[in-house]
Amino acid sequence: MIYRLPHTRPGQAIGLLGGSFDPPHMGHVHISREALKRFGLNAVWWLVSPGNPLKPRGPAPLEARMAACRALVDHPRISVSDFEAQAGTRYTAETLRRLQAARPGVRFVWLMGADNLAQLDRWQDWREIMERVPVGVLARPGQRISARMSKAARVYAHARLKGAQSPALAWADPPAWCFVNVPMRGISSTELREAGDWRQFGNN
Repeated sequence: MIYRLPHTRPGQAIGLLGGSFDPPHMGHVHISREALKRFGLNAVWWLVSPGNPLKPRGPAPLEARMAACRALVDHPRISVSDFEAQAGTRYTAETLRRLQAARPGVRFVWLMGADNLAQLDRWQDWREIMERVPVGVLARPGQRISARMSKAARVYAHARLKGAQSPALAWADPPAWCFVNVPMRGISSTELREAGDWRQFGNN
C-alpha cells in the first residue's frame, strides 16, 4: 500500500512523536526541537492518532487536530502526518511495523516524554516497541523519578545509553533507549482543553 508520508531518503534518522495532539501546543514544538538536537535526527514527524486507547474520552476531530498542528509548526524539519489513520493502526507497535515496512531504509526513533515511559508497560505490546526501534525519552516536569523507576526502565536498564551518547541513539541496535534532561515547558494539552479555547477552535 502507498501511504502519504513526508519525504525521506534512505539512511535518514527520523524521530516519531505520537499522540492525540488534543490540542497541540508549544510544548510539543519544544520537545521536537530538543529531540532534533539531542538525538541527531534529520527530522521529526508528529503522528497524530485517531484516538488514544488509554483515554476514555475521544479527542477532537482528526481534521481539526491536523489543521491545528500544521498551523503551530513552523520548522522545516518537523512534519505532521495522519499515518495511523491511513494505515488503520491503533497501537504504537503496529504503527511502527507498518512504517518500517513502508520506509525500510529509514532509521526510526520513537520519542516520548518521561511521563509516557512511566506508564509504558500499560501499552499494547510495549516490549515490542522497545525492541523494534530506539527510544528517546525527554524529561518533563515532575516525572524524572517515576520514569527512572518504571517497569520499562528496570526491564531495559541494560539497554540504556548515557546522556552523552544521545547523538548515537538512532544508530544503536534496539533495544536501546536514552533519557535526556532538557528544560521543559510545563503546559499540557489537558490544561488547554480545560480552559475551553480548544473545543471552540475545533468547532470553527
